[in-house]
Amino acid sequence: MLHIKTLDEGLEIFKALGSDIRIQIIKTLLTNNGMNMNELASSLNITNSALTNHIKKLEECGIVVVSNESSGHGNQKKCTVHLDKILVELNSQESSRDIYEVDIKVGHYSDYHVYPTCGLATAEALIGEVDDPRYFAHPDRYNSDILWFSRGYVEYIIPNFLPPSQKIDQITISLELSSEAPGCNDNWPSDIHFYINNKWIGYWTSPGDFGNAKGIFTPDWWYRNWNQYGLLKMIMINNKGTFIDGLQISDVSLKDFNLDYRSVIKFRLAVPDDATHIGGLTIYGKNFGNYNQDINVRINYSPIKEE
Repeated sequence: MLHIKTLDEGLEIFKALGSDIRIQIIKTLLTNNGMNMNELASSLNITNSALTNHIKKLEECGIVVVSNESSGHGNQKKCTVHLDKILVELNSQESSRDIYEVDIKVGHYSDYHVYPTCGLATAEALIGEVDDPRYFAHPDRYNSDILWFSRGYVEYIIPNFLPPSQKIDQITISLELSSEAPGCNDNWPSDIHFYINNKWIGYWTSPGDFGNAKGIFTPDWWYRNWNQYGLLKMIMINNKGTFIDGLQISDVSLKDFNLDYRSVIKFRLAVPDDATHIGGLTIYGKNFGNYNQDINVRINYSPIKEE
């Protein structure tokens, strides 16, 4: 998912999508789960040079990715659609002075309780042994770029840099998630629940633990039959409720928390024992998956109005 926070920020995306042939390219790639350049040009009945120009525009915006694949005819360029959703904020009136952003590494959790299958890894190597929850306490876990478990939870402390005279208007958390199956399984639903300060705010059902293609940023040493990438999800809580990718998932709002500049803000992701679909959880940070980002938190705030 791509989150466009202002119309100006999305201008190049809008230009790239403002073409019938580029829309047809995206549709064709989605239908065929990716195609090489020659196949795509032939399918659309256009020349390779014309296709190259269109693909370049889509690639520059992050809509399409191009990778080299080996075949009986040597290396060929394969095109695939990189995004599953584009979310555009049309009414954003935010000023940068009223927002702060922080990135939290996947391994910087403050609490956990997990069950196998489970494990952690940096961009270079696994941390300890897989399927042994003891290694979630290993000192190297702070450098983790991916973690996974079948059920349980991990919890993070969100840094609170709110000025004393301000109030929080919205918390937005963006991160790449999938289920956790033994090995990988694209059809492996899991109910991933979210909490702030131990209060449930909603859940999202991950459709699977994706391994049908290598994650764009997943290291080459990573096992091919393990988790490869997830879906980028945006969890937002404000005074109207809690939302995922712009869709409301609960009525729990910031009004239920009484947060101020002294508050500890804890964010928990869990697959509880009583979930309908207990399919585990994988969190992808930088150097893994398709988005090359850590857990991104954005907090909007404004002055407290005197009664």
